[in-house]
Amino acid sequence: MSPRSLVLALIITIFAGFAFAAENTHNSPWQFEAGISAGRPTPIMLNAGVGYKNLFFKAMGGGFHLQPDEYWIGFRGSFTWRFFRELPFSIDAGIGSGYAFAKAPNGYHKALNRANKVKYVRSYNYKESLDISAEIRANIYGIFTQLGIPLHYFMKHDEPTVLWQVGYAYKF
Repeated sequence: MSPRSLVLALIITIFAGFAFAAENTHNSPWQFEAGISAGRPTPIMLNAGVGYKNLFFKAMGGGFHLQPDEYWIGFRGSFTWRFFRELPFSIDAGIGSGYAFAKAPNGYHKALNRANKVKYVRSYNYKESLDISAEIRANIYGIFTQLGIPLHYFMKHDEPTVLWQVGYAYKF
């Protein structure tokens, strides 16, 4: 999927959410959300969430495969407490965990191995992380920004110091 089609999918999701949004006439303690986001360490993620009163569980996941040695994949899950749940603006704070893996070809290493006719180095670059992090998320009319500060890495290789996501989540 090209970046142009991903941006188009995000725009269509936002406009569909505004088109189908209606005033919540019932006061159900349950809330659901679904959307798409972009960020770090996983570039594009699909989002889903379920909440009871102010306690929310969110799950995110995404992946992309170009060639046998070029892909990325990531998953995140978090438990948060939602402040200002009834308003169009809300803040979520909680704890989450995630795993990310990316692998891409390295032309220099491939050329070095080819020139020496032996495999001295890996012919690809990779990044991998598994963490527990403190997270905060700000929502306004479905558009959100999420920041996470890793508290502990169980597995790390080129790990980021700040995790972030920006996207749109339709609430129903």
